[in-house]
Amino acid sequence: MSEFVEVAKVDEIPEGRGKLVVAGGREIALFHADGRYYALDDCCPHMGAPLSEGDVREGMVICLRHLWGFRLDDGTCPDVPTLKAETFEVRVEGERILVRVRESQED
Repeated sequence: MSEFVEVAKVDEIPEGRGKLVVAGGREIALFHADGRYYALDDCCPHMGAPLSEGDVREGMVICLRHLWGFRLDDGTCPDVPTLKAETFEVRVEGERILVRVRESQED
């Protein structure tokens, strides 16, 4: 089962930036890029660095530890296709940003 949880307001994340949020006990990197919001697991699947601190460029977040990019829309790493950051569905309702948090691995 999963549910949407409010994690931020739209004015909290400038275009081209990210922010660490917590929902359902998970640390999630929330990004605002090209007028949309995206959510990925904050832990880089390569070496565990916080993705929320990365730079946003061309539809990707660039991990600051080794400069590998992960696509905001699906979490894949173009340079290493076997690496993928978990993504979360995002919904905007008025000024609220909500992220769909899965309660178990089965969802």
